[in-house]
Amino acid sequence: MRQRAAVLCGAAVIAAGSVTAVPAEANAPRSAGTPAAASAAKLHWKKCATEDYPTLQCASLEVPLDHARPRGRQITLALSRVPHTAATYQGPLLVNPGGPGGSGLTLAGFVASSLPEKVAAQYDVIGFDPRGVGKSSPALNCRPGHFDPVRPDSLPDTPDVERANLARAEAFAEACGDKYADVLPYIDTVSAARDVDAIRAALGAERVNYFGYSYGTYLGAVYAKLYPARVRRLVLDSVVGPDDVWYDANLNQDLAFNDRHRAFLAWIAEHDTAYGMGTDPERIEQRWYAMRTALAKKPAGGRVGASELEDTFIPGGYYNGYWPYLAEAFAAYAKSGDTDPLVEVYENFGALDASGENGYSVYTAVQCRDAAWPRDWDKWRGDNWGLYEKAPFMVWNNVWYNAPCASWPTSARRPVDVANNDLPPALLFQATGDAATPYEGAVTAHRLLRGSALVVEEGGGNHGITLSGNSCLDERLAAYLADGTVPRGAGGASAGEPDAVCAALPQPEPLESKAASTSARGSTLHRLLGFRH
Repeated sequence: MRQRAAVLCGAAVIAAGSVTAVPAEANAPRSAGTPAAASAAKLHWKKCATEDYPTLQCASLEVPLDHARPRGRQITLALSRVPHTAATYQGPLLVNPGGPGGSGLTLAGFVASSLPEKVAAQYDVIGFDPRGVGKSSPALNCRPGHFDPVRPDSLPDTPDVERANLARAEAFAEACGDKYADVLPYIDTVSAARDVDAIRAALGAERVNYFGYSYGTYLGAVYAKLYPARVRRLVLDSVVGPDDVWYDANLNQDLAFNDRHRAFLAWIAEHDTAYGMGTDPERIEQRWYAMRTALAKKPAGGRVGASELEDTFIPGGYYNGYWPYLAEAFAAYAKSGDTDPLVEVYENFGALDASGENGYSVYTAVQCRDAAWPRDWDKWRGDNWGLYEKAPFMVWNNVWYNAPCASWPTSARRPVDVANNDLPPALLFQATGDAATPYEGAVTAHRLLRGSALVVEEGGGNHGITLSGNSCLDERLAAYLADGTVPRGAGGASAGEPDAVCAALPQPEPLESKAASTSARGSTLHRLLGFRH
């Protein structure tokens, strides 16, 4: 089903002020074959082509585990590249899908093939697996099988259920500490940003261009703070709120995901002909929670209990292209007790394989190390029961996802203040209804990154919006990468106003609808970005 996820394409409109370009000194391309380009021989690129990305190349780079001890223990980063082909060369474009814990190797091929050919041809598009991730070494997997079904119900409505979930979280933290005690102090965003600069140096580039989604926007902002003179262009899509790292960010997510889940249920109500669930969203919501209650007592296929059900439907908050599949499974169970479709969507959207376990291990290691989390469980309990009364959909599932941070075996760093007055104009993209990185975070980043421009997808709810079928957004992205052009609205960052506004794509249609259409780029992108980013 991951290969079939659909979202509609559609026309978009734009409302913006004038456009400006970055200063020439931040913008000037150079021809291929200059000394900086030649020095990329430090990396030994080999073909690693795939059917979808036939020009993809791969290499590896050793970096210090501890950048304060450059001659100490070395670890390995896995890199990928789609080489530039144009005579005009604008340098490397590093891409990151977020996470933390997301692999960027395939994303390089996707970005290179999705940008206009004339634009992509001017860049070496560089993907990488950040430290701890994927094909980089060592790759973390703290506790294999941690998410195997059936887990305890996420809702701790009895002391026994709360203790069971706490024990799982503590066991995960303990396993990470036992297996990776020497590595965990260096799995964090600042260390990953220093790795980005090591990649820049190995590529022989004085400055880099950077394009990050989701958590990748925070990594890019931290890199820009540490090395502002080494940033040429900076694209941030679905922007992490830099003031919320990371405990508060998860609380804010819970409210936003509840709204997004209700938007999904309202969409089912609009398509009663297809799903037969009625036209009242509140009644449909009641049926969804009745399904959750039933699965807590009797898991579907012995695999999908209440927690696994939440795992399965949370991805719908990231990308509405999954809604038709989730709706069919929900309707089949609610109307006839058919569990097969529910198990199928769980396997496609909710279940974790070894790659997912690796991603979660790095996610936890980075988030727990980047910033302080409450160590007093009463704080978690009080905050989240209060939220649950307002937004029950994801609250407790999200608590247990992050709860290892309450007993994490390393100390926490202080979050980086990413405020920056020393950058060329950055370009930010944000959907107004994004649940994973709520809109207010992009407004904050826009204000903190002086000279940045914010392009908003009005009415959109997906997480990761460029190169996903919205031509209005993609034209802004292409113009910026081509010559540094950024929109300039009347209000500006200080007023919290966007510089340009694009209309959202239409909502998806049910699978059997004659109006249904697919966006191959949209579904491919969201498979690469994954969930929980």
